[in-house]
Amino acid sequence: MWRMLWPVLLIVAANSFYNICAKSTPRGVDPFASLFVMYAVAGALSLILFFATGREKNFIQELSKTNWTSWAFGVAIMALEFAYINLYRAGWKVSIGSLVANISLACVLLFVGMLIYKETISLRQVAGIGVCALGLFLISK
Repeated sequence: MWRMLWPVLLIVAANSFYNICAKSTPRGVDPFASLFVMYAVAGALSLILFFATGREKNFIQELSKTNWTSWAFGVAIMALEFAYINLYRAGWKVSIGSLVANISLACVLLFVGMLIYKETISLRQVAGIGVCALGLFLISK
């Protein structure tokens, strides 16, 4: 049970802190300067944790195992961070902006799962999309 639960709890905690940071990013700072600092910190922490979480590892050898996904993931994360900073700069409330984005994401990922990964969508999930759409309508009023 804990093996299934701890990642969800970490996602919720980290994502909450993430949105607080995105909302608190000073308006006067260029978002890309802020993102550079963010990724410098993330890169340094990743390197430290790489060496701290195992026996002897060869960093260069591990880098050689990566493929296009690491590069694409970097582009996707950069776009996500930039979008969140601008979401809040556009005036979204922290209690609403992330909710709208994540509900929309969940609905899109249902179809991604169906089209790309051949997952089935149940009637319950279709009903859930309807409830999400109603929720988005109600939030926007």
